[in-house]
Amino acid sequence: MKKNLFIAFEGIDGSGKSTQVKLLKEKLEAAGHKVYTTCEPTDAPPGKMIRDIFNHRIDGDHRTIAALFVADRLHHILNKTDGLLKMLEDGYTVITDRYYFSSYAYQSPHIDQDWVIKANSLAAGLLRPDLNIYIDISPEISIDRLNKGRTSIELYETLENLQAVRGKYLEIFELLKSEEKMFMANGNQNPDDIAKQIWNNISDMLQENSKK
Repeated sequence: MKKNLFIAFEGIDGSGKSTQVKLLKEKLEAAGHKVYTTCEPTDAPPGKMIRDIFNHRIDGDHRTIAALFVADRLHHILNKTDGLLKMLEDGYTVITDRYYFSSYAYQSPHIDQDWVIKANSLAAGLLRPDLNIYIDISPEISIDRLNKGRTSIELYETLENLQAVRGKYLEIFELLKSEEKMFMANGNQNPDDIAKQIWNNISDMLQENSKK
């Protein structure tokens, strides 16, 4: 009987994912679950390269970034120390801030969408989230939040790009709705209200799992 879950949070920058990861972790732990939280890009070498490109420390083509994300994600899944599969096998409910839908949404405006999906098919075959949680905000709100909370703006954090990314999220969610379990939250609500809606979904899943 599988009691632990793998949950991926998605959304454009500034959508409040980090806040919701923290709130969900607290709720799950209070309910007696072991919880492991993580994020992408990771701190592994491919992830560090991605961060260096995003922060303009090194130059990188969009195709290079997409390939680095594939490598970073596979390491994230498979590494023997604290990889996603390892932590799930050890009984943790795993919550990640970004997973392969982020690649679909952020890379597809710049390179072939089918290639991005195929390039991530090995990761999807190894481990699909029990639930993808997408927190939806407008690109205008995203930019406003980023300008208030950051001293520098990363590579993809422009209004034009975030408009394209949000459009891709919605397009690919529709494309893959028969293969993936998804929940979309309105990110303009109070964070506590969003957290309650997420918890209702997670609670239902845990109850279903306990009956299996």
